[in-house]
Amino acid sequence: MRFWWVNQNQTFRQELAGGFLWSPKRNANGNRNPFYEFMREVAPGDLVLSFQGTYIRAIGVAQSYAYECPKPAEFGTAGPNWEKIGWKVDIRYLELRNQIRPADHMAQLAPLLPPKYSPLRPNGHGLQSVYLAFVPPRFMQAICDLIGHEARVLLQGDTSLLDHMDDDTFAHGEGLAEWEEHLHQQVEQNTELNETEKLQVVLARRGQGRFKDNVRRLEQRCRVTGVNRLEHLRASHIQPWRDSDNAQRLDGENGLLLTPSIDHLFDRGFISFEDNGHLLVSPVAPGIAPAKMHGAACWN
Repeated sequence: MRFWWVNQNQTFRQELAGGFLWSPKRNANGNRNPFYEFMREVAPGDLVLSFQGTYIRAIGVAQSYAYECPKPAEFGTAGPNWEKIGWKVDIRYLELRNQIRPADHMAQLAPLLPPKYSPLRPNGHGLQSVYLAFVPPRFMQAICDLIGHEARVLLQGDTSLLDHMDDDTFAHGEGLAEWEEHLHQQVEQNTELNETEKLQVVLARRGQGRFKDNVRRLEQRCRVTGVNRLEHLRASHIQPWRDSDNAQRLDGENGLLLTPSIDHLFDRGFISFEDNGHLLVSPVAPGIAPAKMHGAACWN
């Protein structure tokens, strides 16, 4: 588990309500920005301190790695010079009851700030140039002690305070769907592919067509449920369709046969597999959903 600080003055309400972080990839002048690059280092289970208007308003638990996504429509006119395609990370937020003001505690906090890429000035005010920054464990511990019980529970890895959030309403991976649709349109407009090739690449996105035939030569059943009836199986990309070139999107070596529910968990990073086929479950997988999806598909 790592710890992050996000300055959300312009987009706090939108990101809190939508359950995400979003940043451009680069500055408006095209130069790299370390506070945008940090987005690519966030991992599921990491904690994020949400800072807005001089207060820490919420703590979030990362649910995904960063993925490419268009600028959220709900940002409206915020960031008019930002790139249209940026990095997005899914987050489950807890809006805090005790929202502390770091400026009131800098005698304690200042010595714990990172020497490089600090998210705060010595007076406790946020830096406008900073979006996302890493904070050391001792700094995070001090912040959690100041906030109290809610923060300490999350720091200990207990996410039960987030259980009131309905898994069906949490839009994990919503931006992935937006990004895939963007790539879908690029395929449709690709003049280097004929219509048959375009159709097969598009069908591969849904685990069907030529890609499924290619995977069937290597796989006979779902890795998790054991289902072997072809009509109940989908060809799932090991390297996701959205991250692959057109050749990889049709390569049988880049696929597994999975039932639709297991395919969804695999595609969204809730589960994975070791080289020996052993199932791995993400620590941020929704508590009951994987068990339900596993148990629901036992049709041989």
